[in-house]
Amino acid sequence: MTTSSPSTPTVNCLAPVYKASGDPLRLEILRVLRRDTFGVTELSQLFGMRQSGMSHHLKVMTKAGLLEPQREGNAIFYRRPLHLESSKLADQTIRHIFETVDHTPLPAHLQDKLEEIRQQRASQSQAFFSRHAEQFREQQELIATFELYAEPTAELIRQRALQQQWHTALEIGPGEGGFLAVLSDICDQVVALDNSRDMLAKATLTCQEQGLGNVTLVEGVTGTLLAHSERFDLVVANMVLHHVPSPADIFLDAAALLTDAGCLVISDLCRHDQTWARENCGDLWLGFEPEELTAWASAAGLSAGETLFIGLRNGFQIQVREFWKGSASE
Repeated sequence: MTTSSPSTPTVNCLAPVYKASGDPLRLEILRVLRRDTFGVTELSQLFGMRQSGMSHHLKVMTKAGLLEPQREGNAIFYRRPLHLESSKLADQTIRHIFETVDHTPLPAHLQDKLEEIRQQRASQSQAFFSRHAEQFREQQELIATFELYAEPTAELIRQRALQQQWHTALEIGPGEGGFLAVLSDICDQVVALDNSRDMLAKATLTCQEQGLGNVTLVEGVTGTLLAHSERFDLVVANMVLHHVPSPADIFLDAAALLTDAGCLVISDLCRHDQTWARENCGDLWLGFEPEELTAWASAAGLSAGETLFIGLRNGFQIQVREFWKGSASE
């Protein structure tokens, strides 16, 4: 009579992982999901295949632990798992697979298709803000009034400013410009960046009314500033991530825009299931797990600092996060 080795169950758990990843298409799917989250329709568009075939691949990969589903409204999106335990052999193997496929850059044709999808998402967001520019504050306050997240964020930044020598600041997506006075008071020069001309017009009016003479308003995206090699001591994004096509890219771009020992401060929604926010507030994403932001920041070379959580009566929760270039500030 044969007895099973104590290691047999552990070794057996690797078979589904290797089987699910033993396909060139599935490895390509893992590569495009390095930082992004995509739905079945988008992945089918990326790889030029029918949704039924793509759904089969995603189901197998999810069952093996290579992917995890994430509901966004009525659609299911897929991402790499957030939690991989170093003590589990299967998780160690999955992490090794990710590291291996990430060593090879994506081919140009996939990069082009990824950019198409991001542009589609960006156009969707821009169209919403263009239609609702006049009701911007009312739309946003369906979730949270400006003061609820602006005041804790401002207090965190003011505390840090007592310890840091910040001269330049960038606000990504300033909206009507309500937070620019805080940055204008702390830094010598402030840049406000938005891809919506309508929102920039409102921010310009705010600057004029409040006499913010050290604020420059720029129409564009983070790539616009990167192209001119601009650098900032402080980068702020208030309630912006859930509107952008690729939230992980904000961390990469912010890291490139920060000076050495610079700080990125983000306030945004925690993960929620209130799907009406997509239609009524122009949200592309239903918030984020704190671990998602930490993982994106780490991949961009940023260290997590202080975290604040703000609970709202309507069931939403806001996270205020700071991330540092280099080591987190003491």
